[in-house]
Amino acid sequence: MKKRLLALLLLTGLLSAALTGCGGGSTEQASEDGQTADGSTGARAQANEIVVGIAQDLDESLDPHLAVAAGTKEVMFNVFEGLVKPTPEGELIPAVADHYEISEDQTTYTFTLREGVQFHNGDPVEMRDVVYSIKRCADDSEGTPLIPALSAISSMDADSTTLTITLDQPDSEFLSYLTLAILPEDYPDQATAPVGTGPFKFVSRTAQDSIVLERFDGYWGTPAQLDKVTFRIIENADSLVMSLQSGAIDMFAHLTSTQVAQLGDDFQVLEGTMNLVQALYLNNAVEPFNNELVRQALCYAVDKQQIIDLAFDGYGSPIGSSMYPAFQKYFVEDLTDYYSYDPDRARELLAEAGYPDGFSMTITVPSNYQPHIDTATVLVEQLRAVGITAEIQPVDWGTWVDETYTNRQFQSTVIGVDASNMTARALLERFVSTADDNFINYQNADYDALFQQAQAAADDAEQTELYKQMERNLTEHAANVYIQDLADLVVLRNGLEGYQFYPIYVMDLSTVHYTA
Repeated sequence: MKKRLLALLLLTGLLSAALTGCGGGSTEQASEDGQTADGSTGARAQANEIVVGIAQDLDESLDPHLAVAAGTKEVMFNVFEGLVKPTPEGELIPAVADHYEISEDQTTYTFTLREGVQFHNGDPVEMRDVVYSIKRCADDSEGTPLIPALSAISSMDADSTTLTITLDQPDSEFLSYLTLAILPEDYPDQATAPVGTGPFKFVSRTAQDSIVLERFDGYWGTPAQLDKVTFRIIENADSLVMSLQSGAIDMFAHLTSTQVAQLGDDFQVLEGTMNLVQALYLNNAVEPFNNELVRQALCYAVDKQQIIDLAFDGYGSPIGSSMYPAFQKYFVEDLTDYYSYDPDRARELLAEAGYPDGFSMTITVPSNYQPHIDTATVLVEQLRAVGITAEIQPVDWGTWVDETYTNRQFQSTVIGVDASNMTARALLERFVSTADDNFINYQNADYDALFQQAQAAADDAEQTELYKQMERNLTEHAANVYIQDLADLVVLRNGLEGYQFYPIYVMDLSTVHYTA
């Protein structure tokens, strides 16, 4: 107990240092946003609307086909739909399509367009919009398609109500990619004033401040229960807690246990999982992380359970590769303990790699994500124990996307990687040598070959086994230091209910409602 108390005190001190300079004044934020909880939240309840806090602004473009950040996809899930859409149970059900059929050999997918579906601008959804949306995401004229899996399409035949897609080889995962947003073909303002078919429609955006959605009364399915949702951007951790306490916001997802502990009895706490692969991602193309022995040393130096215990009060699921437990079919549990915590072995490997006295490194972390800052803070101490001096470099989200993710100008970073849809491919394809989103510069010929075999596999069991071999490859070669699938602590103000967790990273607000 005494050791845990000392560790927590140390962590608290380190967090204070790490947060210095990471955001604006918390008092100013609360005074701008907050009235009393009774006043502002009572008025919102009467108006049937809520304010939801989010930790980052959305991508500059709100075009769903071009979205990069998981946070953008999470929010805009409420605005867009595909031919099919996911459920909280992990199933795919018809959406813009009324129903679908898949041939026995899994090469032909036939969809019937649902009657009466409208875009948010009032235009009817027509087959030309569906074909346009799919072709746009499959287009490889400028290199890699927006959705590489769609390159398997050999032909599309459509009339006014029926679309038949033929693949050049069987693909049991193909349906998952038809969750891609159906967009109007002749609409030029998707980036700034997006139009979809979902239960909420986009109203406005104020950069670095808020995004406003309203219920779409022309929605074809079960209507949203709230009239209006305002997403308020709150990047500073202190401002977040104060905004909840003051009544400025009614809901926030992805809180830490420390933040939850600061809230009073006005909130209910729901626990799920974030469905993310949180890791210390390593740039395999820069020294010293271009040396596999160094990467393996880091894996032995990190005690992932200690990170979960110290930074998250035991909430979280340890992982050992680029797959999270909710994808049960593909999750390889024995990889979780492939690298047991062994600092002596870490020092041996560092010496073997030519770093007997360790080295210095930088961990780049987006400053608006407190869970990643907390993780990096514990990592610094664990790495110091084996002679590695790590410095946390907090950056704003835009800088992280531009420099770390897009330009790959970093040594290491703590972040969570999500799956854009419910497939193993969505998590694993990014580490193929030629993938545009291979931000860690992983280069492994065996991995590339396994991926090609997985895409050619007609048998689902065979394909699943190949994906598992890809996970094992990432682990054995220490592509990254895998840590956990973060627990997702969601707080809702009392009087709200109906929030549901999904097996992918989305925030569905269509079922949230006031109890009275």
